[in-house]
Amino acid sequence: MHPSVHAALTPDKAALIVAETGETISFGALDARSNRAAHLFRAHGLQTGDTIALYLDNIPEFYDIAWGAQRAGLFYVCIPSKLTAPEVEYIVRDSGATLVIASAATAAVAATLTGPLADCTRLIIGGAMAGWQPWAEAVAALPDTPIADERAGIDMLYSSGTTGRPKGVRVALPPEPAIAAPTVLTMLAQGLYRLGPDSIYLSPAPLYHAAPLRWSMTVMRLGGTVVMMQHFDPEAALAAIERYQVNASQWVPTHFVRLLKLDEATRARYDLSSLKVAIHAAAPCPIPVKEAMIAWWGPVLYEYYAGSEGNGLTTIDSTQWLSHKGSVGKAAYGALHICDEGGNEVPPGTEGLVYFEGGGVFEYHNDPAKTAEARNAQGWTTLGDIGRVDEEGYLYLTDRKSFMIISGGVNIYPQEIENRLITHPRVADVAVIGGPCPDMGERVIAVVQPVDMAEAGEGLAAELTAWCRTELSGVKTPRQIDFAAELPRAPTGKLYKRLLRDRYWGEMSSRIV
Repeated sequence: MHPSVHAALTPDKAALIVAETGETISFGALDARSNRAAHLFRAHGLQTGDTIALYLDNIPEFYDIAWGAQRAGLFYVCIPSKLTAPEVEYIVRDSGATLVIASAATAAVAATLTGPLADCTRLIIGGAMAGWQPWAEAVAALPDTPIADERAGIDMLYSSGTTGRPKGVRVALPPEPAIAAPTVLTMLAQGLYRLGPDSIYLSPAPLYHAAPLRWSMTVMRLGGTVVMMQHFDPEAALAAIERYQVNASQWVPTHFVRLLKLDEATRARYDLSSLKVAIHAAAPCPIPVKEAMIAWWGPVLYEYYAGSEGNGLTTIDSTQWLSHKGSVGKAAYGALHICDEGGNEVPPGTEGLVYFEGGGVFEYHNDPAKTAEARNAQGWTTLGDIGRVDEEGYLYLTDRKSFMIISGGVNIYPQEIENRLITHPRVADVAVIGGPCPDMGERVIAVVQPVDMAEAGEGLAAELTAWCRTELSGVKTPRQIDFAAELPRAPTGKLYKRLLRDRYWGEMSSRIV
């Protein structure tokens, strides 16, 4: 269960296809390229347990480096390609990375880091930059055979920073050092989604995010082919499914929203009959959105709930979801518990913090306080989400604890309001936050990205308010609706609510933000 195994058995089979260009990397080529990467890391003195940082967009070399680090026993930190220089510097410093690799797309920011990262080895892919050695030049003369001391490494990913500064999620190196040893994900992928050597897997999201990185590498472990989109575009995703006969895929709810905004003629233009598995996660999917996707694609949607921390996982298929709408499924890895603020388990149907028992063990790098906060007295761990479990064991998420609005002593969860607003035909995206209110403590504010920004204004605000009132109580209906040309989302779909909240708590009065 490793690309090196498939390189020996089926060297000419495609391990990776770039969706936009058709560029193809075979398992044989991937094996050779990742071996050269591993030799490079050893040449620079990196040993088992050391850390490197990847500041890259979706390029084929991403996998060369990730697999090279995996077979060299390293921690590999994947930095979001849209971060600013101070944010990148913070992650590199905090992670302890001693080697940093950038690409042409990130070069402008990376160039400003030369001083602060003077102690790091710096390499650049697809360009030239003072102080940075070209990757192609660095690996050209290195052996394409395995290093002598192969040992399984693992990723170390940072949280999205949606509510504060990102924290590194660090787990121990795999206890089984063999690079081809089975993992939890390989077992889940085979058992839950029937992924394997026949899989042609579309990955439309940035590889620095946990789901696309880990699941696409899992497909490669199993001998399947990954079709990587360099940038997500809804129609281009449909075209890729048809062109490459994609039978498995990975999505987030914002992808579904954008796909559903395509007109009927465009949607009908593409043959999607090859698609058998459409996995989605990262955020709860609004019920009307998921209903529409199942009606369009059929019962091929498979949802799961998990985090970069790997402390547990729930899963649900389309048939189960249709009879438990809004659920993110039953526990498939770790045992589920819902607890109150004191860490005590509550009865079925009662909302509380979602905990997992017996899943993966993790810590937040350089933050023992946050690590301790994620555990209760029983040793169960939480990602900070609020939810409830029904009598059958199905989990329903309410929202993140940190996003909860308290208005006049009433707890209000933005997700329910966002789920209503996103279904309006003139809304492209929405975020609901709590803003300052002298009388109630907080007021509900909806920041809406219209399909057509020219429609932003009092008329649309009134229409959206009426739209909410038909299904939501008065306390949940936004007291203020503002408009933005674009919301601050990561390409993974994660919303940076912290940035929106900061604008309002720093006094923000305009309706156009």
